[in-house]
Amino acid sequence: MSKPTTYVIVPTYNEADNLDNLFSQLLALPVNLGIVNVDDGSPDGTGDLADKWSEKEPLRVHVIHRQGKLGLGTAYIAGFRYALDTLNAENVMTMDADFSHNPRYIPSMLDLIGEKHLVIGSRYVPGGGTLNWPRARIWLSAISNFVARTLLGLKAHDTTAGFRLYRSEVLRSIPLDRIFSSGYSFLVEMLFLCERRGWQVGEVPIIFEDRREGTTKISRNEIFKAQYTIFRLLARRLLKRAPRHSAEIVNPV
Repeated sequence: MSKPTTYVIVPTYNEADNLDNLFSQLLALPVNLGIVNVDDGSPDGTGDLADKWSEKEPLRVHVIHRQGKLGLGTAYIAGFRYALDTLNAENVMTMDADFSHNPRYIPSMLDLIGEKHLVIGSRYVPGGGTLNWPRARIWLSAISNFVARTLLGLKAHDTTAGFRLYRSEVLRSIPLDRIFSSGYSFLVEMLFLCERRGWQVGEVPIIFEDRREGTTKISRNEIFKAQYTIFRLLARRLLKRAPRHSAEIVNPV
């Protein structure tokens, strides 16, 4: 198989129970896909498992080891830089390692990237939804998305989704060094910056499943950070420190 042009960034911390199954499913997809695993020094041996995959699939699996938990946003940025600068990726995807984002949706997302600049695996378009979530979490997510869309003027329906596929030119247009958010609120900030620059966003319906193994990484502190991020970006919007650019033309790929 030739060198992949699309790479999936998979941040991990203590995902040893999921890693082998996830990598097997990703590499078995009927698309030429590579993986960039960013492991934050998992004490359960996740990074060691990833290294074994890299030895077995050196063209398709790459591992970045970091010392300790440095945040989801910084993990994505490390993966973006490696995929763009070292691997010369044409498309870069982000997803969770816990199977809340099912790999089966990736071919559909890759089909749509030919018509859009950014594709989101979305819970909030027709055909999308959540599975095995408590009612309180469903309402919290729905309200968070409504607030983000309303206050920040976002067009995408699923503003907090981490299942995304970016064209390389989109990521190269974003000042990654200046992104303030480091946790899950990073996702809202990235979408805000993409839409303000006029990049066209598409959404593919997915069923978001609660994690199969391990424990959730979302804490109450992350929720407070997300709220702070929304109001910080709202201030930028109102003060016109983040001017909206005209829509970018989508060149078919």
